[in-house]
Amino acid sequence: MKKITRITIVALLLMMVIGQAMASGGKKKTVAREITEQDKRKAEYIFLQAQSHKAQDSIAAYYDLIKYAYELDSTNTAISFYYGYLKLVKDNSTDLEKNKGLEMMKKHVDAHPEDYYEATYFSDACMSLRHKDWGLAAIEKQGELYPTKIEVQMRLAAAYVRNEKYAEALKVYEKIEGFEGKTTEITAYKAALCSQLGDTLGALNEIRTLYNTAPSNVDYNLVMSEVFNQYNMPDSALYYLDRAQSLDPENGNVYFAKAQYYDAIGDSINYDKQIYNALVSDDLPVETKLDVLTQYTQTQLLRNDSTERVNNLFKVLVAQHPHEPKVHELYSMYYSTIKDYKHAIEELGYEVDLSPTNPEAWQRLMVVNILDDNYAGAVVAAQKALEYNPENLDLYRYIAPSYYQMKEYDKAIETYDKALAMVDSTKNEDLYSDLLCGKGDVYVEIGDSTRGYELYERALAISPNNTGVMNNYAYFLSLSGKDLDKAESMAAKAVYANPGNATFIDTYAWVYFKKKNYDMALLYIKSAMENIDTPNADILEHYGDILFMTGDEDGAVVQWEKALELKPDNELLQRKVKDKTYYEK
Repeated sequence: MKKITRITIVALLLMMVIGQAMASGGKKKTVAREITEQDKRKAEYIFLQAQSHKAQDSIAAYYDLIKYAYELDSTNTAISFYYGYLKLVKDNSTDLEKNKGLEMMKKHVDAHPEDYYEATYFSDACMSLRHKDWGLAAIEKQGELYPTKIEVQMRLAAAYVRNEKYAEALKVYEKIEGFEGKTTEITAYKAALCSQLGDTLGALNEIRTLYNTAPSNVDYNLVMSEVFNQYNMPDSALYYLDRAQSLDPENGNVYFAKAQYYDAIGDSINYDKQIYNALVSDDLPVETKLDVLTQYTQTQLLRNDSTERVNNLFKVLVAQHPHEPKVHELYSMYYSTIKDYKHAIEELGYEVDLSPTNPEAWQRLMVVNILDDNYAGAVVAAQKALEYNPENLDLYRYIAPSYYQMKEYDKAIETYDKALAMVDSTKNEDLYSDLLCGKGDVYVEIGDSTRGYELYERALAISPNNTGVMNNYAYFLSLSGKDLDKAESMAAKAVYANPGNATFIDTYAWVYFKKKNYDMALLYIKSAMENIDTPNADILEHYGDILFMTGDEDGAVVQWEKALELKPDNELLQRKVKDKTYYEK
């Protein structure tokens, strides 16, 4: 006899369910079905099968089997719990379903409070769904059942804090301290709770009690300093920082703490000195050093302070960790922020050499090349990246637009076709739509508007709310002067969905311009100007054109001149500036 596998058994059981449903004709029974012992045993077996599928990450089968087990025996609280949990976490679950799921979970937790993991899931769900009272009651019961289990007591204290029961939380932490002794973590929690309760003296005493157990402990001195800082007692804070440094003069964490102290009091000289000491310290791991330098860089950039100091610190870190990709990544991000794309590309080159299989590193290199208008460099980077990541679709999304900018339209279309062949349009509608739109842009650019518009229509049929397609379609329609009402409708939808997108607003303004509604065009082009992060030649030129048509000829020339600075070889802009008049493209 042929052996029936476990999967076959599951399939047969599911077929039985389907067969029973079909036999019933879909009619609802008004009389509750009697649950037999056989039903209960079958439900328990299916429940075990469901757990097996969960372990294999077969989530769909897991859900179906749990549901079937519950239908067989709704009195089994364990099955009820997990069916309720699935109702809670499934995609697009309504509030009604979530509350129903929570009630099903509660049924089991009330009947079996000793089940630690189920009580944990339940209490977390309650806290997130504004049923803090249910969640707290479940954790309190756990606290009674497991009075010496530190993990349970820590969760109980946290639950009290979430419910703003600070005095009760403090008592729990004191109980934990009785088991564990003084620790930095628990002391910090207790001090914070004393602060919440308005007991400043109590908070300070907590920290002092910890400190007195080991006055020569560097971390305890740092904690003391931090607390005094919080209570605006800088002299005391510095005393403990200096003491920590005297105990361990090369400790990188102390340098970093001192840097934060000096930054808070506005002493930039000592701040820089301590940051430097932290970065050259052997104690700090490279990840912490990157965090330190990131914070320092952000501070300096926000202050418009000397970038040379930042550069020097990066050079120190690179010299220390030349083979750490993350260091070069951060350095490139800094260069990109100050728009020094050449040096950013150099640092990213080091990063991809050190981690050639990292697609995100290659994408960063491509993006910075594009920002530098080096489209050929972006293509070269993408081609190298594909050698290591041949199935990475995002790489194609950079190659094709780069070919477009290089006016190598055949290669752009070929690249789009390769990418489209790799995408399932039924599973990734937005990406497929984006690729169709990019291909449509190429066809419109080479003069085949009919084919381009067909591709836009296909893109919108697949993803009707793709505002990027709407924007491009509307803009090219406006340039042709055809179907401007349709262009206006699409541009409006794009702008309303992305009210801060300067490119979309510019398109909307340009559609109004082509419809000779210059007042509306002026309104929106000004909005586009307010939303651009960096000067944009096309938007500046459009602004000039619209100003000219509204009678502000001098203002128009000012904007055309700004656009010409960004595109000095643009002959049309040269004519506009020279003749001080508007010319159609």
